[in-house]
Amino acid sequence: MTTKSLTRSAPRMRDYLVPAALALAIAGAAYAGADTTFDPALTMFTDFLEGSGGKIITVLSLAGGLIALASGRFALGQVAVPVGVGIGVGTGVPIVTSVVTATI
Repeated sequence: MTTKSLTRSAPRMRDYLVPAALALAIAGAAYAGADTTFDPALTMFTDFLEGSGGKIITVLSLAGGLIALASGRFALGQVAVPVGVGIGVGTGVPIVTSVVTATI
């Protein structure tokens, strides 16, 4: 007497088609980027980083690097981090904003 295994190795097509058909039947239209709920907060935050806030962050980072250099141990990161922060704050905010806007 031979017994068959009840486990299946490959899923059947209907295992995928039935949920997909149900999802398509009840799905509504999606409009990406149409919501303006957080636009005032986004505008205020980007203006802050691109303006005086970005300058303050850059100066504080540079001051931290100079203090670390004055402590006597030199590392390339003490110079590279303030430069990276300055570049990131100066050019990173518009790049990230445009990427998010393009993606959404």
